[in-house]
Amino acid sequence: QVQLVESGGGLVQAGGSLRLSCVASGSIRSINAMGWYRRAPGNQRDLVAAITSDSTTNYADSVKGRFTIYRDNAKNTVYLQMNSLKPEDTAVYYCNADVMDKQGPRFYNSYWGLGIQVTVSS
Repeated sequence: QVQLVESGGGLVQAGGSLRLSCVASGSIRSINAMGWYRRAPGNQRDLVAAITSDSTTNYADSVKGRFTIYRDNAKNTVYLQMNSLKPEDTAVYYCNADVMDKQGPRFYNSYWGLGIQVTVSS
């Protein structure tokens, strides 16, 4: 079993910063891509940023230049540094990772965290 646990969310004023962290734990052989998604009330869950195992990154247009995704492979952790936050960044943020389990067949499964609330006040 693999678990993803997010931390670092909360309430911040517009223009402020937050850093989200997501730690993967459990029966992990290796981790491929990791990413952050978000879902605002009434909306679908959308990609915010993703990072491959060799640290190639991809961002949603709405966060380019403001958010930075990076990872620490030794700690099985992915981070999302969020600067210049706007009220429209308010959402539940979810961590995602493609993980190869130590047990069973050698392919990657997609795992999700439970989500963490980020609220940006105007």
